[in-house]
Amino acid sequence: MMVVALPVALAMLAPAATAEPAAAAPAASSSNSCPPPDPTSTTIVICTQRPNGYRLNPDVMEAKREMRSPGRPVRPGGGTPRPDCATVGPMPCMNAGINLLAAALTAAEMAKRLAKGQEVGSMFLTDPQPDEYHRYLAAKERREAEDAQKAADAKAKAAAAAEASPPPPAPDGN
Repeated sequence: MMVVALPVALAMLAPAATAEPAAAAPAASSSNSCPPPDPTSTTIVICTQRPNGYRLNPDVMEAKREMRSPGRPVRPGGGTPRPDCATVGPMPCMNAGINLLAAALTAAEMAKRLAKGQEVGSMFLTDPQPDEYHRYLAAKERREAEDAQKAADAKAKAAAAAEASPPPPAPDGN
């Protein structure tokens, strides 16, 4: 009995299997144009233009590249020896202790900023470097300037080509 039921089941499924590719073919061809909605159908059809793929913001990528490689390496040691107590060498230790005048001027500047409601953290940055966001803004500004320059060049080139081309001949009235 089981042996007889198998061919019958396959024969019943064969028309359904051949109908599915035929139903899928109109869906593939309708990707260019959206079919009109059927008022009697409960099927929801959404027609949109397919995006051209995943695109990263070039300004963000340039800022990340700049963060990874900040520029040319700096030669350690510099050109001249520093005469302070932090280095060992033939130069004597020039300053011993705290520079009280600089400390007093820093405290006065802090008090002045606090009285105005400003921040004081930037006073203590010894080597300020732009963060990734500021690098992004700089990269975006550079790209926009390049795009504006390219557009201006293309406009000037088109204007020069329009001036160089001779005017069209006048139509004869004969």
